[in-house]
Amino acid sequence: MPCHSLPKRGHRHKRETAVLDRFYLIIDSPEWLDRLCPEGLRLAQLRIKEPDETLPDLVSRTLRTARKYGCTLVINDHWQAAIDAGADWLHLGQEDLDTADIKAIRKAGLKLGLSTHTPEELDRALTFDPDYVALGPIFPARGKVVDYAPQGIARLSSWKARINVPLIAIGGIRIEHAESLFEAGADSICVITDVLADADPEARCRAWIAASR
Repeated sequence: MPCHSLPKRGHRHKRETAVLDRFYLIIDSPEWLDRLCPEGLRLAQLRIKEPDETLPDLVSRTLRTARKYGCTLVINDHWQAAIDAGADWLHLGQEDLDTADIKAIRKAGLKLGLSTHTPEELDRALTFDPDYVALGPIFPARGKVVDYAPQGIARLSSWKARINVPLIAIGGIRIEHAESLFEAGADSICVITDVLADADPEARCRAWIAASR
């Protein structure tokens, strides 16, 4: 039976605080890793929104590819596939917390990142003792329709003051925003469209890496 919450205290001191690369890219296939890890990509999330029977194999293949390049791979949403593949990281949205078996996830040793959009969602996320917290969308989302208004850069600072784990900025971000987001408290910046939809994703990835390191 899914466990929907964990105690607020009693686990953090047993796990080291995660150290994440300052540039975080969301992908939908291992082929992106083959293209962009040679350019320096070291942190990626596999996001498959419409899974089918090939999902377990896709997760396993992407994980093998990431490890080949020394890239940290986060699996989005699909917690059972992540456990079965032996993944190290999982990312869940707020709605996923209603059904995910958090005890099984933690027993498998997965580190956990959680999405937040409102102060109430942050309160809820912190009860799960996450290894990172994502805040978004910082700016109007470019790649999808979202239910939340843009958060703005200032909210990053208030989120950062409340947590002791890495803070991820996501949503509508372009490379020219990087400096101000880091100054506001972001530990890592997550993008999709600004790299994957660029005419030259490899060059854009290199530019992001230069801007974040």
